[in-house]
Amino acid sequence: MKSRHFKYCVVSVFLASAVVIVCLSGLDRIYPLNLTANTCSTLITAKDGTPLRAFADKNGVWRYPTDLTDVSPLYLQALLTYEDRWFYRHPGVNPLAFIRACFQNIAAGKIVSGGSTLTMQVARLLHPNQRTLAGKILQILRAFQLEIHLTKDQIMTLYLNLAPFGSNIEGVQTACFSWLGKQAVELSCAEAALLAVLPQAPSFYRPDRHPERARKARDKVLDRMAFFKVWTNEQVRAAKKEPVAALRFVPPMTAPLASRRLYLGTDNPSSKKTTTLDYDLQIQTEDIVRDYVAGLSDEQSAAALVVNYKTLEVQAYVGSADFSSVKRKGHVDMVRAIRSPGSTLKPFLYGLAMDEGLIHSHSLLLDTPRFQKEYEPGNFSKGFSGPVTVARALRLSLNVPAVQVLEAYGPQKFYDRLINAGARIKLSGKPNLSIILGGAGTNLESLVTLYTGLARDGIAGKPKLLKQDADQNADQERYLMSPGAAWIVGKILAQPMPGFEGINRLSGHIPMAWKTGTSYGFRDAWALGIMGDYVAGVWVGRPDGSPCPGQYGAVTAIPLLRRIFESLPLTDFIKKPPSSVQQIKICWPLGSAKTRTVTNCFIQHDAWILDNQIPLTLNSATRGFDPLLKTFWIDENGNRAQPSCGGIKKIRIGVWPQGAEPWLPPSWRRNKLIAPPSQKCPDLASFPGNPVQITSVFNNSILTRPPGQATPPSIPITASGGQGKYYWFLNKKPVAVINPGSSGVLPMPLPGTYQLSVADEAGSFDVIDFEVISMD
Repeated sequence: MKSRHFKYCVVSVFLASAVVIVCLSGLDRIYPLNLTANTCSTLITAKDGTPLRAFADKNGVWRYPTDLTDVSPLYLQALLTYEDRWFYRHPGVNPLAFIRACFQNIAAGKIVSGGSTLTMQVARLLHPNQRTLAGKILQILRAFQLEIHLTKDQIMTLYLNLAPFGSNIEGVQTACFSWLGKQAVELSCAEAALLAVLPQAPSFYRPDRHPERARKARDKVLDRMAFFKVWTNEQVRAAKKEPVAALRFVPPMTAPLASRRLYLGTDNPSSKKTTTLDYDLQIQTEDIVRDYVAGLSDEQSAAALVVNYKTLEVQAYVGSADFSSVKRKGHVDMVRAIRSPGSTLKPFLYGLAMDEGLIHSHSLLLDTPRFQKEYEPGNFSKGFSGPVTVARALRLSLNVPAVQVLEAYGPQKFYDRLINAGARIKLSGKPNLSIILGGAGTNLESLVTLYTGLARDGIAGKPKLLKQDADQNADQERYLMSPGAAWIVGKILAQPMPGFEGINRLSGHIPMAWKTGTSYGFRDAWALGIMGDYVAGVWVGRPDGSPCPGQYGAVTAIPLLRRIFESLPLTDFIKKPPSSVQQIKICWPLGSAKTRTVTNCFIQHDAWILDNQIPLTLNSATRGFDPLLKTFWIDENGNRAQPSCGGIKKIRIGVWPQGAEPWLPPSWRRNKLIAPPSQKCPDLASFPGNPVQITSVFNNSILTRPPGQATPPSIPITASGGQGKYYWFLNKKPVAVINPGSSGVLPMPLPGTYQLSVADEAGSFDVIDFEVISMD
């Protein structure tokens, strides 16, 4: 009987247990844990974890994402010792604490202690309930549910994120920044004790409103820490001497536009995002930009982007000068806004053209008027420089030489290479020659991307704003140009420039490679630079696209870029040239290497070349094919003649492009280099063609200004020969355009010496010099 009774009891217990388990399992499925309702704020931090900006959750609660590694061990010691010493041992409910609380409540005649464990507190935070017996039972059941589904560390992490700390502040990390102005990992003993007790009565102990209450509660925790010998008496005595902070820190607002970009671009709005930004450098750069713009008009803003080109990490991101300014439209992120880049793309054109074998560092280019061409730009200075090297054309940012090179390279190919390198280029139609002078749209981030290619041996890299992208080494690198071409262009950009010596040499001795740009109508001023491990770019202008007359890259943007670079570690970025780069002497006008066989070498340069290739001078400034190496025969008198009528010697001589004529000494011009035709050869073709000739003023004329004349006298300007319209220049500045068969006049200039030149539509020139004197 006893055996049968025992078996009956065992079966009954087993069945009862099974029923309980089935019921609890069913309840668990019907009433699952609510682990997603209490979402966290989105917290954007610097690389070191310092908050940059936070975005409250949908209920307006500030709750920064936190885990155990983000919190000081001192806080965890204080929390566990004061709240739940057996947290890592009990199954969610501490029976002894529960029994003790029951006796205390009965003795007091009211609820004075809940005996709640941390697990039970988390259960109440996830599923709020009334402080009644039924509510307590539900809390206990939820605690068991938490213990079944989660580990102790996961439960502790939930508490760290959900614990209330007064006002709309939840979570220990949020409390640390709000009440103490620091990270949770940096807490002292006194601060850890305060935050351990604060969730018990957040409003009653609020340190900004009730510092004395908060101090007494904190000291109670400190006494408990000493009683259980978790902290030494010395630690506790020192902690009690610390005052309770009575200050409410405002939510962080550093790098606001970079933070907004990451917040809006995330799939998980409740998250913590660690950027690559250097907190100190970000603050410093924001201050520099804000102070600089204070000296400009109220509507102007500025942006800056600083990238470590070795790691591609964004170190500073300033999207506007003042995020809160309505006049400056501070909410507009000018790091990403599409604007005209001005001349900032020129370095890449020259580098790509070098790789193509079209030019080297000192190729002869023409900064002269372009006649009957698809695109006829002028220069920013309104004048022309004549023959220039590639290096000089790039350093002075001359427009016409850049268009000449792009015409030879091809606008479509140039556009494709920039896109392939990771740049964002926006066009209204097909790529054309205007792209090199700002006839396209791009942004500061794309420009910095391209300039990293000059510093990284021709491999452009997209800047990385999120630390996880940098850690994962995301594939964002694209080929832009060869290492040799990148080195040569960087070398040119780092060369001293007249009038800007203080910019090229930071702190007097550190070289900086830099380039400026100004968009049409003075709307955008740009400056990009490379120094040490950094590529930086700045934009200055009005976000609404309105003009800023008189402000341009070299005057408005470069000073800001210099200030930013001066705040960075000052080191040189120019490395030794790669093996593909050689330096040789070349001769103008042909552009060939200086050797004994060169027919004429009017000017020589020390040029950087690639792979031992020496491109000859581009000659695309005139219509049709006009070789610069001329071959002809001369007779015994030195006149040009065919062998059939007395030619006895074959001559090979290099001439300058026709567009260079007005800028050349008379002895270097074609009419002095090419022998006149022999009278014995009437069928000899004119060479070269039927050139334009000034007929109204003779060379070396002396013109007078009679005294007492009411209106200044005029100088007639007429010409003959040539093709098409006549383009007139006084001292190399355009003054008139006259149709064939017509004549014009120029007001006589003040006394002095002058050069008068004319060009036809084929590009041929005639030049004369004259002097104006006064009869006074």
